[in-house]
Amino acid sequence: MDIKQDLMLAGRLADAAGAVIRPAFRSEFAQERKADRSPVTEVDRAAEAAMRAILERERSDDGIIGEEYGTRNEHAGRQWVLDPIDGTISFMAGRPIFGTLIALMQDGWPVLGVIDQPISGERWVGQIGGGTTLNGLPVRTTSCRALDEAKLATSSPHYFGAEQADAYMKVAGAVGGNERQGMIVYGGDCYNYGLLASGHLDIICESGLQIYDYAALVPVVEGAGGTMSDWQGNPLDIESAGKDGADVLALGDPARLDDVLEAMG
Repeated sequence: MDIKQDLMLAGRLADAAGAVIRPAFRSEFAQERKADRSPVTEVDRAAEAAMRAILERERSDDGIIGEEYGTRNEHAGRQWVLDPIDGTISFMAGRPIFGTLIALMQDGWPVLGVIDQPISGERWVGQIGGGTTLNGLPVRTTSCRALDEAKLATSSPHYFGAEQADAYMKVAGAVGGNERQGMIVYGGDCYNYGLLASGHLDIICESGLQIYDYAALVPVVEGAGGTMSDWQGNPLDIESAGKDGADVLALGDPARLDDVLEAMG
């Protein structure tokens, strides 16, 4: 398929999800806990259903991996990865820092990604080797001369296990110069990765992400000049999540990756 057609289709998927999400924001909706105890709302499910209906109608040979409705055509070379509301807790709390994530993977590697924030109207679109835009205008990450000058973000320290928390705190200490006043941001989910792509953050450190959590982020960050990897410095693909999810790093300045890995120790 032509990449321009894929980009247009990804935009239409985001539009369809947003049309479901916006009327429900700060409104009343049914909610429950999934088997893993994570929250889900009827809005998550309806937004994914709207995107899947388009793909099933127009790209019946492509695979789909969705957070809410699972996998279709799992052996297809092209797979669309959907997270209708990344940051469901933020959505439920009325905080517009969640987002819809849409990725296209080719043979297990993310090649196209969308982060769409339907309330603020911000949409990052990234391609591996093709740049990243915010609402149609190019964006770039910024350089970072040293870790003690970096702005670090993570969604929540409560998502780390004991071993991951220790590694994260080492990075946080390096960012703060081992002082309490390091520039660290909590909360933000996928929105942080858009901010990093636009040059407002330098490092994001997360743990336990599934493929639908990170596939769309890779093209957005790397298209803007940054890099994403696991905590060993390996690139992220469909296998990275494994059984327990992927431990993920995003950096606006790829030159700082070795510094972060060394800090994690």
